[in-house]
Amino acid sequence: MRLQEIQDSNGNTTGVYIPINEWKKLKKQYRDLEILEYEEPTKEQILKELKEAVQELKLVEQGKLKARPAKDLLNELL
Repeated sequence: MRLQEIQDSNGNTTGVYIPINEWKKLKKQYRDLEILEYEEPTKEQILKELKEAVQELKLVEQGKLKARPAKDLLNELL
């Protein structure tokens, strides 16, 4: 396997590049690796989540749903 280290401007290793053919072989051998791949959300998924967010905001404005602190939201995103 031919791996390449990815380094920052200070020479610190920050990642590893794995050629796609090697990655495919690893995924076949270790099925759990597939969950590590990021899948770009579809336009429909993004629109659905935006609609849900707008509905939640309306409920907060109406006092039917309690808003949460921005710090909690940011922690959830990380």
